[in-house]
Amino acid sequence: MPLEATIVCVDSSDFMRNGDYTPTRLEAQHDAVNLICNAKTQSNPESTVGVVACGGKSPAVLVTLTNDIGKVLTSLHGLKIGGGLSLMNGIQVAQLVLKHRQNKSQQQRIIFFVGSPIQEQKDDLVRLGKRLKKNNIAVDIVNFGEETINAEKLEAFVGAINSDDNSHLVTVPPGPHVLSDILISSPIVSEGGAGAGVRSSEFDAYGGVDPNMDPELALALKMSMDEERARQEAARKAEGGAPAEPSTPAPATSTGGDQIMTEADDDDDELLRQAIAMSMAPTETAPAPTATTTSAPAPTEDVVMGELDEDAEMRLALQMSMAGGSDVSLENAMADPNFVNDVLASLPGVDPNDPEIQKMIAEMSKQNEKK
Repeated sequence: MPLEATIVCVDSSDFMRNGDYTPTRLEAQHDAVNLICNAKTQSNPESTVGVVACGGKSPAVLVTLTNDIGKVLTSLHGLKIGGGLSLMNGIQVAQLVLKHRQNKSQQQRIIFFVGSPIQEQKDDLVRLGKRLKKNNIAVDIVNFGEETINAEKLEAFVGAINSDDNSHLVTVPPGPHVLSDILISSPIVSEGGAGAGVRSSEFDAYGGVDPNMDPELALALKMSMDEERARQEAARKAEGGAPAEPSTPAPATSTGGDQIMTEADDDDDELLRQAIAMSMAPTETAPAPTATTTSAPAPTEDVVMGELDEDAEMRLALQMSMAGGSDVSLENAMADPNFVNDVLASLPGVDPNDPEIQKMIAEMSKQNEKK
């Protein structure tokens, strides 16, 4: 958005008393000036505006270049009307104010409200327009009230100034419409840098909010719309596939890591199964080899005991404890009650004095005696 210094020349002649514009020409002009000044300052915080009253005996500077909208509104409320309009004198005063702007990088622009018959000749206006064009000053004209009388002169004037379509003529005839509403969609507001931020079409989705009545709300809505456009643009790029490519390596790395962890878990499970198989191997062959100590069968007991009844457990324990005795046979050992009691006492969790155990030992002794 361009950085501009803008002088708004208002018509303060007696013709402003007419009521063909709602509510009067003067009040309609005030609303339009408020719209334009807000648009200029909101488009660029370093842009400035000033107001020159072109009526009465001579033009008067109401407000020099400033970005304080409050000063502009105050000057308009105290505006006095009278006399006739002097277009050329008003533009010359505005040009002088622009020449003394503090920021020389600001582009120069004059916006002139013409609501009275123009007294100057067409040729004089054309020469003035060429001089303004040479000084790089753009001029926008709002022709209202006496639009049919002034149309030819103003068209020639703007044609002499216009350079790369930087100057505009907007004609607003009387009617039920509001002058400021017509200017919202005009090139004076919607083009040239200032009006881009306050086009009414951008606010139609928000219930017809008037950016000139509540500029802070209008600015907040504009920022929200810009953010939404950026979000939608990012979503469209992501759906297109190309912008989403940088994000694909991350999931690929994560997937590879999951595969590595899964393979490692499978290896651990396989090793665990092998270890269990190796630990179970002695259990299958435990009765066959000879044991030299009584503590060797303990691991086999932990594995096998839970799968046998008490009688089978007892017999297996006796057989395992006697497997290493090379000088004493199993039958002789079973015939000795004292030896059997000693063996039973050495087994964990076995009570030799249990009546059931004693009964079983007695039966085994009887069987051996019969043999």
